[in-house]
Amino acid sequence: LGASEASILVVQGNLGNLYDKLGRLEQALQMRQDAYSGHLKFYGEEHEDTVRTANNYAASLYNLQSFEEAKLLLRRTVPVARRVFGDDHRLTLSLGWMYAMALYLDEGATLDDTI
Repeated sequence: LGASEASILVVQGNLGNLYDKLGRLEQALQMRQDAYSGHLKFYGEEHEDTVRTANNYAASLYNLQSFEEAKLLLRRTVPVARRVFGDDHRLTLSLGWMYAMALYLDEGATLDDTI
């Protein structure tokens, strides 16, 4: 097809979002995980598109109540978003909110989980 890597990553992310809207959460998770891995490899962790796909991937983990995995991802991503975009950026705030909710809903969460 000759599609660029960047175009493929956009399609994967869009498919993940579509699956999420359709309630096909497992498929959304897989697409969003693939999109995040690709963005991380292609752009690096500090690129806005990578952080956005991390946010979507974390949302899928949250929706499936995979709180431990969501916390692991968010513990890596929130500090990057803070450093690159600042505390008031919409992605930083969204990631922080999702981390707070994952902590709140995870019965095994402790004070050691705070970032």
